[in-house]
Amino acid sequence: MTLDSLPVDTVLEGDCIEQLRSLPDGSVDLVFADPPYNLQLQADLYRPNMTRVDAVDDAWDKFESFAAYDAFTRAWLGECRRVLKDTGTLWVIGSYHNIYRVGTAIQDLGYWILNDVIWVKHNPMPQFRGVRFTNAHETLIWAQKERGARYTFNYKAMKALNEDLQMRSDWYLPICTGQERLKENGQKAHPTQKPEALLYRVLLATTQPGDVVLDPFFGTGTTGAMALRLKRHYIGIEREPRYIRLARERLSVSQPDLLDGADVFAFPDSRPPARIPFGLLIESGLLQPGQTLYFGQRGQAEATVLANGQIRHNGLIGSIHLVGRTIQNAPSCNGWEHWYFEAPDGQRQPINALRERLRANPE
Repeated sequence: MTLDSLPVDTVLEGDCIEQLRSLPDGSVDLVFADPPYNLQLQADLYRPNMTRVDAVDDAWDKFESFAAYDAFTRAWLGECRRVLKDTGTLWVIGSYHNIYRVGTAIQDLGYWILNDVIWVKHNPMPQFRGVRFTNAHETLIWAQKERGARYTFNYKAMKALNEDLQMRSDWYLPICTGQERLKENGQKAHPTQKPEALLYRVLLATTQPGDVVLDPFFGTGTTGAMALRLKRHYIGIEREPRYIRLARERLSVSQPDLLDGADVFAFPDSRPPARIPFGLLIESGLLQPGQTLYFGQRGQAEATVLANGQIRHNGLIGSIHLVGRTIQNAPSCNGWEHWYFEAPDGQRQPINALRERLRANPE
């Protein structure tokens, strides 16, 4: 699949399900979806001073029943799974009104959930009626298309972003306000515009430069703006003409060269290599019980391999590290670097070479 065959860095106009059907199988790296929440508002909301709250009461957020909402959810999630690469992942954000129904559909359709993330809002809207807790968070579900497939997670980038602490699944970020909030005639242009910081973190964590990010509920284009900032491509789908116009205006301000300075935005996979216990060399037949190991290439000491993954030297039984430590009379010893075996050609090689052979061919 080449980028030339995809409508990258554009906004597709129309119904999200119909537009999703126009995209090829296995063509995008990540989906970020901010679907209708189906808030089911029954009446206008007012502040204590009797000013009306600009709540979500648009037609696109209204469904005649839970069954109708569920059918819609399964349809767009199914199409997103089709267009995702096997290594791709999906993010969906929602509130208590819809996220549990969406989560059920995600699992039923064969996605594998990796995390749920709680976006804790620094400055949530108050609960004006005073009849329940202030709703101060939203939930994001992060899922992969194929369970067990290799997916992008820039662990060290997230740790660096969090002052060298592991990034947790509770994210404290403000809601969209100030100059970031798009307005028309002094009013909010979109009632549920997400903060750029939220999308920045999602894309930095789970994509690489040049990846294609699909947003089937594009709104005013926050996903596209952050994709461009981080040297990713976007495909947006939106049906509301006013939001399409606003998104295109927003995204036309800056269209950077995706190849310019891409190394600033790339985080090569630096996950630690798979742990290989010494005993696995015996189980795999690369070493045999009773075989002799030599401490150092010249063999200043010898040990016998035992069937349980330990070695024996002059009556001392223990791990390759413990026995090596005793021989050296040192506080520590990396046995992988000090013990050698005799290869079929008579040459002595470090046992670490056998470990690397297993890493390269895990089957």
